Amino acid sequence: MANASLLSTPKIVPARVPDRLDVTPRYTEADAIRLNNMFRGRDTVEMLTLLLKENMLGDAAIVSSFGAESAVLLHLIGSIDPAVPVLFLETGKHFPETLAYRDLLVEKIGLTNLRNITPDQAVLEKKDGTGLRWSYDPDGCCEIRKVIPLKAALAPFDAQFTGRKAFQSSTRAALPRFEVEEGRLKVNPLADWDKARIEVYMAEHDLPAHPLVEQGYLSIGCAPCTSVVKPGEDPRSGRWRGWDKVECGIHTPVPEGSDPAF
Repeated sequence: MANASLLSTPKIVPARVPDRLDVTPRYTEADAIRLNNMFRGRDTVEMLTLLLKENMLGDAAIVSSFGAESAVLLHLIGSIDPAVPVLFLETGKHFPETLAYRDLLVEKIGLTNLRNITPDQAVLEKKDGTGLRWSYDPDGCCEIRKVIPLKAALAPFDAQFTGRKAFQSSTRAALPRFEVEEGRLKVNPLADWDKARIEVYMAEHDLPAHPLVEQGYLSIGCAPCTSVVKPGEDPRSGRWRGWDKVECGIHTPVPEGSDPAF
């Protein structure tokens, strides 16, 4: 027979804590302004060293296309911390040269955390069964092959590094070093670098060029939507030629009149 005292003693049940999602933005526009002011005029290497060594950003990743100038950002960050995650959107539409270049840079720089992000196969079969969506709906193609997969891959991160530069196009002319998108910090370490500085850095550190650059491809994305840049055109003019489209969707044009805050 059970002990009567045990039967009569009320069981204490801890109060249930309701499950809640933390939807508070990790960063606000005020944070971007503060960081832009903090690092205004400071050297890029110094800035990156402080950001990474002092863990000022929280969990951060590099988003890289392994395109024409990607080696510089990857080398800058990889020289400080080669374990920073590198997210590459493997859309299934890249030039073979880009995939080979990716592997070459990862080995040469010593990057240890490459993550190939692929689109959902079921979504591809449903929305791009022929693989030709790029030819009649490039925005839709970018959405399912880049935007949606990257959004999921970035979910755990507080910040991302991008390789965008102000000189690349008129829609990036006012690009700041720091900006905020959906509560996540976007860091553009090369915002104020020009073409000459990119070339000098690559030469100084013996970084190989993307093999398609010498053929006139100055901004390299998916093969079907990338063409040779003509003399006098900005570097991104070869992307989605003939379409009223300047970005794939993972970035948006920078508003004219913005303070670049270098």
